[in-house]
Amino acid sequence: MTGAAPRRVGRPILSQHWRNVLFLHWPVRPPAVADLMPPGVAPDVCNGTSWVGLVVFGTERTGPGPGGGIPYFGTFPEVNVRLYSVDGRGRRGVVFRSLDCPRLAAVLVGRAALGLPYRWSETHWTAEDGALHLASRLRGPAGSRAGCVLRAEVGPGLERPGPLAEFLTARWGLHTRTRGRTVYLPVEHPRWPLHRARLRELDQDLLPAAGVEAAGPPASVLFSPGVPVRFGPWTPVD
Repeated sequence: MTGAAPRRVGRPILSQHWRNVLFLHWPVRPPAVADLMPPGVAPDVCNGTSWVGLVVFGTERTGPGPGGGIPYFGTFPEVNVRLYSVDGRGRRGVVFRSLDCPRLAAVLVGRAALGLPYRWSETHWTAEDGALHLASRLRGPAGSRAGCVLRAEVGPGLERPGPLAEFLTARWGLHTRTRGRTVYLPVEHPRWPLHRARLRELDQDLLPAAGVEAAGPPASVLFSPGVPVRFGPWTPVD
């Protein structure tokens, strides 16, 4: 795992900017999440342990190609639950178990184009003067409205994030199942500027709703002001 992208995305199919990114992570046993991976993909590990992430951020200037994005429809908050994956070619990435956002158009496009588990939600994400606040709840029947409320504070910057922080944040692609096959979608962005963060409140049922059990508070809490991102065209997983 490297802090910088191992390969460049020459002609992006999608570009956007991730802002005010909060990473919460819990360790999980690799066998406990192996069945949640698409065919041809296995849990990636760091020192024998895999991880589940609850990641919150704001997306801005989302649009096709390298352009400047689509006003309104390209700007929204997102909450995702993700696992860490590696395929037979050694390409490391993430596998999303859920992606919740309040922009219905983004939900429909993400599900149709890439088979990603996007869900329509009521999500509010604020980051002001180092204070972070999330309130998110799925739209739909009351019994199925998984969600998350959290408060956190941004801490000091990390000059040397270390191998675990890089493993959890420097993921250069995603694995997903679409049109009956597993594919890998490469991602390129600058190195994350990372900070420690302190969690003040967390009430969530997104992880168990995504089929992942993780006990206690997160073992890692990190923050980044964000990076510009470019997605390349997918390739099949052998």
